[in-house]
Amino acid sequence: MAKEDAEPGTGRPRSLRFNSLFSDDELGEDQPEVSPADGSSSWSDRDPGPCPPAPDAFPGGSPGTLGDSMEGTGATAPLSPTIRAGWLDKNPPQGSYIYQKRWVKLDADYLRYFDSEKDAYSKRLIPVSSISRVTSVGDQKFEVITNNRNFVFRAESDAERNEWIRTLQQIAEERKSKAPERTLMSLATDGAPEPADKSGFLELRGFKHKLFVVVAGDKVFLYKNAEDYRLGIGITYIEMNVGNVKEVDRRGFDLTTPYRLFSFSADSEQEKEEWVEAMQQSIAEALSNSEVAERIWAVESNRCCADCGSPKPEWASINLCVVICKRCAGEHRGLGPGITKVRSLKMDRKVWTEELIKLFQQFGNAMANEFWAANVPPSEAIGPTSGSQERRRFLIAKYREGKYRHYHPLFGNQEELDRALCVAVTTSDLKETQALLFCGASVTCDTGDSQCPTPLALAERSGQRLQMEFLLHNKTSELPRLEMVGSEEKPYSVPLPSVTHSGFLYKTPSMAKPVSERKGLEEFSRRWCTLQDGVLSYYENDRNAVPNGEIRVEEIVCLVNNPPHAHGIESTFEVYTEAERLYLFGLESSDSAREWLKSIAKSFVHPCAEELLALDFERLGRLHYKGGLTLERTQEGWFALAGSTLHVCSEDGQRQEPLQLRKLQELSIQGEHEVLVLVERRRTLYIQGERKLDFLGWVHAIQKAAGSSGDTLSEQQLTESDVPLLVDRCIDYITQCGLTSEGIYRKSGQNSKTTSLLEVLQRDARRVRLKEGEHHVDDVANTLKRFFRDLGDGLFTRQWAPDWLWATALEDEEAKVSEYRQLLGALPPVNRATLKALINHLFRVQCFSGENQMNTHNLAIVFGPTLFQTDGKDYKAGRVVEDLINHYVKIFNVNDQEMKKQQDEIMAIMKMREASSSGMQQAGDFICTVYLEEKKTETEQHVKIPATMTAEELTFEILDRRKIVMKEKDYWSCFEVNEREEAERPLHYSEKVLPILHCLGTESYLVVKKQMSMENMLIYLASRVGDCKHGMMKFREERNLLGLGLSTGFHDRYFILNHSCLRLYKEVRSLRQRSPPLESSHKPEKEWPVRNLKVYLGVKKKLRPPTCWGFTVFYENEKHEKQQWYLCCDTQADLREWFATFLQVQNGGALWPSERPRTRAARPQQDARLGNISLIPLRGNESEMRNSVAAFATDPLTLLRNV
Repeated sequence: MAKEDAEPGTGRPRSLRFNSLFSDDELGEDQPEVSPADGSSSWSDRDPGPCPPAPDAFPGGSPGTLGDSMEGTGATAPLSPTIRAGWLDKNPPQGSYIYQKRWVKLDADYLRYFDSEKDAYSKRLIPVSSISRVTSVGDQKFEVITNNRNFVFRAESDAERNEWIRTLQQIAEERKSKAPERTLMSLATDGAPEPADKSGFLELRGFKHKLFVVVAGDKVFLYKNAEDYRLGIGITYIEMNVGNVKEVDRRGFDLTTPYRLFSFSADSEQEKEEWVEAMQQSIAEALSNSEVAERIWAVESNRCCADCGSPKPEWASINLCVVICKRCAGEHRGLGPGITKVRSLKMDRKVWTEELIKLFQQFGNAMANEFWAANVPPSEAIGPTSGSQERRRFLIAKYREGKYRHYHPLFGNQEELDRALCVAVTTSDLKETQALLFCGASVTCDTGDSQCPTPLALAERSGQRLQMEFLLHNKTSELPRLEMVGSEEKPYSVPLPSVTHSGFLYKTPSMAKPVSERKGLEEFSRRWCTLQDGVLSYYENDRNAVPNGEIRVEEIVCLVNNPPHAHGIESTFEVYTEAERLYLFGLESSDSAREWLKSIAKSFVHPCAEELLALDFERLGRLHYKGGLTLERTQEGWFALAGSTLHVCSEDGQRQEPLQLRKLQELSIQGEHEVLVLVERRRTLYIQGERKLDFLGWVHAIQKAAGSSGDTLSEQQLTESDVPLLVDRCIDYITQCGLTSEGIYRKSGQNSKTTSLLEVLQRDARRVRLKEGEHHVDDVANTLKRFFRDLGDGLFTRQWAPDWLWATALEDEEAKVSEYRQLLGALPPVNRATLKALINHLFRVQCFSGENQMNTHNLAIVFGPTLFQTDGKDYKAGRVVEDLINHYVKIFNVNDQEMKKQQDEIMAIMKMREASSSGMQQAGDFICTVYLEEKKTETEQHVKIPATMTAEELTFEILDRRKIVMKEKDYWSCFEVNEREEAERPLHYSEKVLPILHCLGTESYLVVKKQMSMENMLIYLASRVGDCKHGMMKFREERNLLGLGLSTGFHDRYFILNHSCLRLYKEVRSLRQRSPPLESSHKPEKEWPVRNLKVYLGVKKKLRPPTCWGFTVFYENEKHEKQQWYLCCDTQADLREWFATFLQVQNGGALWPSERPRTRAARPQQDARLGNISLIPLRGNESEMRNSVAAFATDPLTLLRNV
């Protein structure tokens, strides 16, 4: 298998989803296959209905053209007429004696073969240009030999074979001799493929492996892999003039044609959007109308690109009135809409009004270039073969800087320019208007006429419609910026605006990659820099008038203030631009660097975000993000990173609540480093990386700020209650697994494991999951002690630690407690919260002293020297800890309700340990892993599952965490997926989740996603008469443990499903026999109570199901005897109807809540006696997990009885 074809290393490919409501047939080339019972092709996941004529059925027209119903399709180049077609047997690679009948077509471009003559899309196509020769290889057989691969066909007779050989040889020879314009396939064969608009791997429903898909012009080509694309051997191509693209879900989209539905799936949401955009562009190109282009090309100068001279340019800048080629159009877009507004001659038909077409006909590239390219040196001109960088450099000089333009005699005199413009617009002299506008005249200047206050009004009154059109398109155009040159070259004088900031800066050459190494002083060059008129310019020295280079402030996207001495100069800062360039500047004075930073920031930050300028930011810039209630669209916002706080200001000027990065619940990257996800307790923020260079910098900076940055408590990752996450993780684990461990905290764990665990937790405690069986309680306890012992400034702080020790000498207990409370209030908030959490934990530990042998005194001996970081000789340290534990309630002001909860937790833990030792372990809430939409690491959510939680509540819990708003007819459900059986089932909204966890095997999991077929099922049930379903299905029974049951094959059986049971009959019964009065007289072959059935969608492929629409059914009787069998329907509609009926009879007719809330349903409050014990996720020992979940599911309150 080629590397490109390899399955992804993690997760399950989307094409192998276990949703058998959709087709999952195999369409691999040359693979024997079982045709669906209804004769439909497995390309589509729906019943296509009557199929329109195939593309070749329209002689001389576009493939699939539906007459006049599709405007513009006639403009597409017609397919080559079919030269020869007929049935041939094809020999696949699997064996020389296996032949498959194929309908074969030959035209001037391709040799294609199909399953049948009615098919619109081939199974394989071979470019005629790749055929080297065709030879006879025996009776009735011939071989088509290409440069890379051979194909053997067999005809009905030798005469027919000879005719095929003759025709193929003739077409191949003609193709070579005429050397026509090469197709995409032949280009690939020749090793010089034309650059595709979009190419890459996509999953296509119906194929096991990803396909290599290419969008080129007005077609989409499908290949088995990238190697086939290089060789030019494809599967089929899709004419996009009959196509339509529709987004389905986060990664999926459908390409619909009148003949087939192609369901694609990309690797990420961003990738999907790019594919959809590329295919929509392809459709637009296929439907484009060349009428506008032909009219504009009627002017001779418009037949070549105004910038590089390429023939037949299909794009234009509607404000500059130049016609340009596709490659130059791409660079024009990079200049921005303020400079040039790019439109297509063929696709943007709404733009091309009659006035605009006439404007281009009168203007023409010749007139435009008389102004814009009046002084182009031959050494700087570009041609059709020029590269992107050359084009970009030339276009910037031509249009943004106006370097080559013909200056108007009035240039520099604003008043005279405006007056002359007011006169010119009343005439037909467009050339004069152009020169005046782009040399400084204001399109909105005051005319002095109260009735016509603007030049546009003057042109309208004068009836100059082309002048009006030109002014309208240049209403917001930016003027070319004047470059400073010697006075002898420009004999006019323009007063310079006041300089915002200037001075010498040290600068390195610009870079296209992040700064990964420290730059030495020798790598910096001293340059005179000025910030004026929205441009940061740098000169060789302060005497030079011509800058070495410049940065326009509107192109700046990010500004970074580096830490002192990050490079070989004291203070440095970085400037990132939209063109993916990084500029590194430095100064020897930190104050001067701060002034430059503030000046640059003020010049490029939008006024709506000026509040961010007051921050002592490390990084400031604009990014695209989704968050809050605007998850449907991406918006641009301004971000400032200051310390561990991320400040956000939206595009409408609203400053959002800052994100405390060290308190994030989740920080992850999704979609191949394209989206940074930040999850807080109350919100989720998705930051998107449109520009790779500055986005990578943001990701690194945010990850660093969200981690632990030092050895003091305030520099650690924190919980919402300001307790270090490291401390919280260790306390939670020991609370669950170590409270009864003898000698807990007195015994030392393994030093190497302690060191390793402490390093991992300090690096990023958010990612660490402590698991029983993987981590020993003594190692975790030792890690917690070492953390406090090595803590910078200590838990009690160096300032206040002596006062804590002194307080132990007070003999009056009330006075001592009062002193402790005062000292507690003097501690920093994080220290105070951490001390309370630790003493709370030690208070619990000593409650189990009968088992762990660690009473208050013993704990004080261990923790006193650790917390005060002494050598253990000062007994006062132990006295402080002992007093804090003994007077925990008074010192920390614990109220009666909180104390009651603590006592309940202690009793619950004791009961749980007793039950565990007797083999009847009970538990409280459990944490399980649930996935959103698909099984991937970045989509997993760890959810605490109470005994009362329903599937609906779990669904809303997951959607709330990701801030996904349920829209109308969004049927989000929780699914149980069985990977081993390749099947899944949607849980009923009222179904309890905890008992299901007991049944989940190692190859099963829960996932929340949309239930795509629910709407159709509800419609079916609403229109159905009666509550009984009957009909034929294909049945297969799995062998049981005794080897009984059907072993192979599916067999037709008749089924009747009613409110109480499912019955199987061997023969089809007559309508009369199916009537209820006679039903009892016909004994079924098998009968199962509906309440004991568990129905899953999907049948594993190794059973070779006859159709792709099947069920896997599990049956368990009262004796816990189990059976498993499979059912297959003939159509997708049958599958939906049977499954809807199953759900209806099993759930009393309620498939979906009639009034489903838009927010997560409020769950009943957890029994107060259960407390808030923090438990670890169920990711470890499977048998222990099952035992504990099963026992708790049976009776959740057993462990609390008699408390």
